[in-house]
Amino acid sequence: MPTVELRFSAQPEHVRTARLVAAAVARRAGVDEAVLDEVRLAVGEACSRAVGLHRSHHIAAPITVILTEEEKAFSIEVGDGLPAPGSDGSVRGTSGGGGLDDPEIDADSEDEMGLAVISGLVDDVEVRTGADGGVIRMTWPTALAVVLP
Repeated sequence: MPTVELRFSAQPEHVRTARLVAAAVARRAGVDEAVLDEVRLAVGEACSRAVGLHRSHHIAAPITVILTEEEKAFSIEVGDGLPAPGSDGSVRGTSGGGGLDDPEIDADSEDEMGLAVISGLVDDVEVRTGADGGVIRMTWPTALAVVLP
């Protein structure tokens, strides 16, 4: 069950809020303090990527961020709302014009770069797409609570 669920419009200024909430919830879930900067950066990158996809593909649906605390792990899912290829007649990740100055080619390059940055920050990353859009799931271990006698 989600600990926290955020939904926000595709505005760059909302990315900062998502980063702050993610760090606060991760800290409460028991993620190591040394890893919190990585959590912030990864969430910021995933949300920025989603904002870019929403804007370049004119998606009106909100961006969804689900933060889940489990027994020994903390995970964050960022949903971009861009349907998988063929689910709505469009093809995800392809450019319309194909020219070198096509803005969609630049967006695709930024998308790939964003995924590379996230993969460098987070050891456990899963990227999946479906009819409801793409999701980046990032997971970090949590510290086990130590009970002193």
